[in-house]
Amino acid sequence: MSGAGRSAGPALAVALIAWQRRHGRHDLPWVGSRDPYRVWLSEIMLQQTQVATVLAYYERFLQRFPDVAALAAARQDEVLALWSGLGYYSRARNLHRCAQVVVREHGGRFPASSAALATLPGIGRSTAAAIAAFCFGERCAILDGNVKRVLTRALGFGDDLAESRHERALWQQAEALLPERDIEAYTQGLMDLGASLCRARRPACDACPLAGACVARAQGRPEAYPVKTRKLRRGRREHVLLWLTLGDSLWLVQRPQTGVWAGLWTLPEFDSDEALAALAAGWPGQGRPLPAVLHALTHFDWTLRPLHWPLPARLGAEPRRRVEAALPAGRWASRADALAMGLPAPIRRLLEAGPPG
Repeated sequence: MSGAGRSAGPALAVALIAWQRRHGRHDLPWVGSRDPYRVWLSEIMLQQTQVATVLAYYERFLQRFPDVAALAAARQDEVLALWSGLGYYSRARNLHRCAQVVVREHGGRFPASSAALATLPGIGRSTAAAIAAFCFGERCAILDGNVKRVLTRALGFGDDLAESRHERALWQQAEALLPERDIEAYTQGLMDLGASLCRARRPACDACPLAGACVARAQGRPEAYPVKTRKLRRGRREHVLLWLTLGDSLWLVQRPQTGVWAGLWTLPEFDSDEALAALAAGWPGQGRPLPAVLHALTHFDWTLRPLHWPLPARLGAEPRRRVEAALPAGRWASRADALAMGLPAPIRRLLEAGPPG
């Protein structure tokens, strides 16, 4: 541990715990809970997602799946439907798998140690430590994005976290800083400080309980931390979406269980206008292009160009059979039923707006 880390250790924990008890986020529904299911659910939802967005999803999820047994017994479609719009859908699939493992292999009870929790699907080291600290009082360190920002600034930890050896070194410092008591308040305090005062941009250093000992503040450059040089190269994709309707029904396909939007229901996707035109040759009715939808994902920007194609309401059995035979495997669903399914956010917004008049 660095000299700065050794000297900051006890004072940092004392200041942080006192601040959390006075100014922490005590109004969040999962704060103070010792129910591993509720803490686990909040931790997974909060990955890559703002608290304000998570709150409504969290309450709806608990109403439908009040405990791990209810979640384990659900169909994946039900889970994805409740997750629809929250993004990063692998979290929902892992959440479902994890619940099934907890029920099948642990009798419906979450393991009580961070080491055992980290073996479950979708639970990484930091999430496992949060559950163990909040629910079982284990003295263990967390290191999510907010906590990395707080600790690298407080300690002046300037090594590049894109390198795994430096990430391991920060883990060691985080563990060395752990207080002997009040691990719950300390852990929550780190999270709360990173989410409120110690922001990525324009941190409120003057109000921070760690201001007196913060190396980054003393240097006058808190926004220089944390250091992570590796940048993702963003790609671009463009596809045509077929919004095929027959009366109040539309044709939906389920995406594969791997890749983007895995397991979700969506409109059939084509690489080009020509590919769609070849498929639809001879179909009754006519397609009408709609405004393109621009959707940003983690690794690429996606341009989706919907084509609305209303089939005649009184389509005969044989023409309908020919259309369905040409389509990718899927199913007809009413608009109301479709909106109750697991849909990607841009598809949900498109369907909610309804087809053009």
